Amino acid sequence: MPRMLDVSDEVRSEIGDDEADRLLGGAHAPDSYECTSCRTPGDTFQEPTSTVLFVGDETAVLAFAHARCIPSQVVPVSEEQLAGAVRSISQAQGDPSADAHPQPTIPSPAGAPVPDPAAERPGAPGQAAILGITCGLVLHGDAGHASLVVEPTGPVGRPGNTSGEDEFLDLLQDAGFQAVTDLDKTPDQLPGWSVLVAMGKLHAILQPSAAGGSTGWWQAHQPLQVTDAWRFAANQLGEVTMYAVPAGTVGRQPREDLLRQALERAVVAGQVVAASLPLAGT
Repeated sequence: MPRMLDVSDEVRSEIGDDEADRLLGGAHAPDSYECTSCRTPGDTFQEPTSTVLFVGDETAVLAFAHARCIPSQVVPVSEEQLAGAVRSISQAQGDPSADAHPQPTIPSPAGAPVPDPAAERPGAPGQAAILGITCGLVLHGDAGHASLVVEPTGPVGRPGNTSGEDEFLDLLQDAGFQAVTDLDKTPDQLPGWSVLVAMGKLHAILQPSAAGGSTGWWQAHQPLQVTDAWRFAANQLGEVTMYAVPAGTVGRQPREDLLRQALERAVVAGQVVAASLPLAGT
C-alpha cells in the first residue's frame, strides 16, 4: 500500500530529488508518527501526511504532520531549538546517538498552563485552567507591535499548591517576564523564548529547556490563523510582544482598540507582565 505522503517543492529543493523520491517510496518515511503540529498520532498509510523540514543555521530536522494541520513546508528555527528537539527525542528512544530524521516534538512543561482551544491542565484542585490567546496589534508609541495576550480561564497554581491561589503572573515573573507599567514601552527580549509562526499561522510559544535548547510552553492543537498585518509587523521587527494577565482581567476583545483599553486598565491595576519574544518562522 503506498504512503499518503506530500513533499512540497520547497522541501524537495532543500533535501534533494533523490531523498524526496526515497521518502515517497517509503525508504525513510515512518509508518506512524506524532504530528509535529497537533501532537496526536498519525499514520502515513491511512491519512494524508505532510513532510515539514525545520531548518537551523547548520542542522535540518525532518518531521511529519497531518496534512489537515499543516502543509508540507520549510520552517526556519534557531539551532538551539533543533538541538533541544534532537536531544529529547534521542533520550525518549534510549539512543543518545540517534540523529537520522528525528521527529521534533514540543512537550508540555510540568507546571505550565496548557492552551486554548482544546487542552486543559489543572490550575487548582478540582479545576482546569484553559489558556486563551488573543492576537492583535498593540501600539508602542506610534509603532504597531504584533502581540499575544495570554489569559487563563481560572487560577493557575504552582505544582503542589493546594490553596487555589492564582500564581500565574508569579510563575511568569520567575521565568523572566517583567511587570508592565507603561503600555507604550516595548519590553525587553527574554533569552531562550520565541514564538513559532509558519505559513501565516501561530504554532507555538517556546521556552528554554533545562537540558539545553527549547521546549514548548504553549502548543496550538490546531495552528491559529493570524492577520496579514500582524504577520507583517512580526516579520518587520523580528519579534512578538507577549502580555500575560490573570483570569478575568482582559477577556476576548473583538477589536484592537478595545483590547488596548482593557490592557491599559489591567496595567493600572498592576496585573500585566510582558516580554518581547523573538520570531521563529515567517
